[in-house]
Amino acid sequence: MKNNYYTKLFYTINTFLVLVFGITPNLLIAQQDTIKSDSVMVLSIDSFISKDAMKAKVEYKARDSIRFDMKSQQIFLFGESEVHYEDLELKAEEIESDLDSNIVTARGKQDSTQKYFGEPYFKQGEKEFYAHEIKYNFNTKKGLISDVKTQEGEGYIHGQKIYKNPDNILYIRNGKYTTCNLAEPHYHFGATKLKIIPNDKIITGPADLFIESTPTPFAIPFGFFPNTPKQKSGIIIPMPGESEQLGFFMLNGGYYLYVNDHLDAEFTGDFYSKGSWGTKFNSNYNKRYKFNGRVETNYSVFTNSEKEFPDYSEKRDFFLRWRHNQDPKARPTTVFSANVNLGTSTNFTNNFNTTATDYLSTNFSSNISFTKRWDNKPFTLNVNASHNQNTLSKQVTVRLPEIAFNVARIYPFARKKSIGAQKFYEKIGLSYSMNFRNEVTAPDSLFNSYDKISGKIKNGIQHSIPISTSFKVLKYFTLNPAVNYSEIWYLKTIHKTWDTSQIANVRTDTINKFERGNTYSTSANLTTKLYGMYNFKGDGIKAIRHVITPSVGLSYTPENNSGIRTYTDTNNISYKYSIFQEGVYGTAHTAKTGMLNFNLLQSFDMKYKSKKDTANTLKKVTLLDNLSLATSYNMLADSFNWSNISIGARTNLFNKFNINFNGTIDPYALDTGGTRLNKSHYSETGGLGRLTSASVNLGFMLKSKVAKKVEKTTKFATEQELAYVNSHLDDYIDFDVPWSLNFAYNVYYSKPVFESSKSVVQTIGVTGDVSLTQKWKIGFASGYDFQQHDLSYTSLNIYRDLHCWEMDIQWIPLGPRQSYTFTIKVKSAMLQDLKLIRRNIPSLF
Repeated sequence: MKNNYYTKLFYTINTFLVLVFGITPNLLIAQQDTIKSDSVMVLSIDSFISKDAMKAKVEYKARDSIRFDMKSQQIFLFGESEVHYEDLELKAEEIESDLDSNIVTARGKQDSTQKYFGEPYFKQGEKEFYAHEIKYNFNTKKGLISDVKTQEGEGYIHGQKIYKNPDNILYIRNGKYTTCNLAEPHYHFGATKLKIIPNDKIITGPADLFIESTPTPFAIPFGFFPNTPKQKSGIIIPMPGESEQLGFFMLNGGYYLYVNDHLDAEFTGDFYSKGSWGTKFNSNYNKRYKFNGRVETNYSVFTNSEKEFPDYSEKRDFFLRWRHNQDPKARPTTVFSANVNLGTSTNFTNNFNTTATDYLSTNFSSNISFTKRWDNKPFTLNVNASHNQNTLSKQVTVRLPEIAFNVARIYPFARKKSIGAQKFYEKIGLSYSMNFRNEVTAPDSLFNSYDKISGKIKNGIQHSIPISTSFKVLKYFTLNPAVNYSEIWYLKTIHKTWDTSQIANVRTDTINKFERGNTYSTSANLTTKLYGMYNFKGDGIKAIRHVITPSVGLSYTPENNSGIRTYTDTNNISYKYSIFQEGVYGTAHTAKTGMLNFNLLQSFDMKYKSKKDTANTLKKVTLLDNLSLATSYNMLADSFNWSNISIGARTNLFNKFNINFNGTIDPYALDTGGTRLNKSHYSETGGLGRLTSASVNLGFMLKSKVAKKVEKTTKFATEQELAYVNSHLDDYIDFDVPWSLNFAYNVYYSKPVFESSKSVVQTIGVTGDVSLTQKWKIGFASGYDFQQHDLSYTSLNIYRDLHCWEMDIQWIPLGPRQSYTFTIKVKSAMLQDLKLIRRNIPSLF
């Protein structure tokens, strides 16, 4: 009896010391060694440990006080209390632990206004709970939780009572499921019973949809929600709208199919009340460290009027987009990539389910490329397939295949072991390139049959061997002499004869015979750099640097009659032509030229000290990126020796204002009939020349002061998702930015001869958005064509941030795409936290 009493007392003291002071049994054993053992009975420490005792050390702390009740075997923690046991973490204002039952209870406390604070927070592994009260058994790992909120994937669970079993399966009474992360969610599905299987699914009984705690008529007999870190398949809700041309419509409704982490697919459709329809298939694929890509296809049928009426028409469009990127580390010497945009020319103009950028584009192109490089060798092989399509002219150019084999620059005279200074001849380098091209250009309507385009196919091979070197002259000048030799090979050439029965009295026949032509030239270019510095006293601007890069070049091309033939008319007059003039690489014929080339480049930089900078550091800004002037003089020409003068300027001030200017000046005068004279414009009028063409492009981007680019951060996104958002912030409406404005002005001037030939095209475009409140924002896009006296594409977007929802109303008031669309949908937790909505207006830049 006495031994039993000491046993219980020792166990109680042991447990108390472990819980309160974190003293381990080993320390107790060390202390016992200093006491003489009982000669009648020796007790091992294991004999004091109950089978129900906790299997690991319990750590705890509290801000205010800790009380231990020896009689009831309970511990009470007060004020910001914490308990840690194995992978379990429990925090609350008050915590009590029963040592007999191994049950811990946590709860908050009411303040003077009867509001609770310090309510329990429970974490075990990756699972977190916020609750009004938590009871948990350390041994059985079962728990009972009251008024809980926990996150499951991108969803949140609220429950009146939750029972947790040892397998971490949760059984919830009177629960809510939502993707809104607020304590009082804007919407939820409410059910009397829910079951949560971690990393698997959430199952509910009959559930109702509540918006702002108000029940709606929408109810489901049972609920089944995916609950895994991975994506899941599901229904895609369509977007409604109305068009004057096509009637009421529903866009992008369908099904999302999640196959696995490497492949998914979307099957969607568009339906219009006046009979038009369309289908879409989109798929993403990836293999980590290997490649990734996306395929988008659509097929649409657009009808006008009714079949019974004579004005009925039907248009069928299709489009294919394919993006494929290879990871650079997968095969460093072999790269395959694809960027395909292929379809009917009317796809974007007929289809309302396209972006504004696609609708305004007049060209789209494709390229599929395979590149092979050899380690430690100068060889590169490129195999390409490409296509270019103009939606206005309906002309399509296809190059299939296009093969290029290149030998990088090599130095055949360089010594294997360089001793002393490098000799001038060691700098002589040469390279080689061979290009094969198979090309066809034809209207898009002919590409439905090979027979219709086979006669338009052109192909050929071009070889080029440039030899060049570079060395210093008089210390400050760089001289670059070069020699170039090239050849063209064709399997088809032309033959012309005089035939009065043909158009223009000339008959052109195609000859299937191998022919080759060659060209060669030599050149030398001398260049240097001049630096000027303007220093200023006082604060503000400290210095302006002016850099001038002049260059003078001399080139010579001998006369070459390779491929030149003649035909004679009935008056015995001979006409020259080139048998290569319809070749894919042009002709090999060249006239004798001796060109003096002049080029002048200038740039301006400024250093200044900002008044706001207390560190007195200097900042650098570019005032003018490029100011250029170029012309040439043909010494061997018998007339019109001077070429046109090209001028250009480019700057980007403070990363806000973009200015580009390009112009062409003709140095020769015109007679009264508009014929170009071999007299300078200066000698006739005193002016430098005639401005025959010019273009000015102005653009600026303004944002409110708080709109300076700050990288978004959130715990609701992966690193890859967040990196994409931060690199594409212009694709989103940011509610943290009060306003933004993008402006573009373009003017094109052309006057080849007289005033009657003058043409001026001016356009202006503007896009932007402004926040009316913290939750409402208006986005807009429009423009004006001064020549057509008409507005360009115009749209108005109204955005409403509903926290866990987003709403977008788009209205296009003018043009053939006159329509409106209305979208309301649940936002991902990432966009909720970042306060972003995807933009649906075009970009000007």
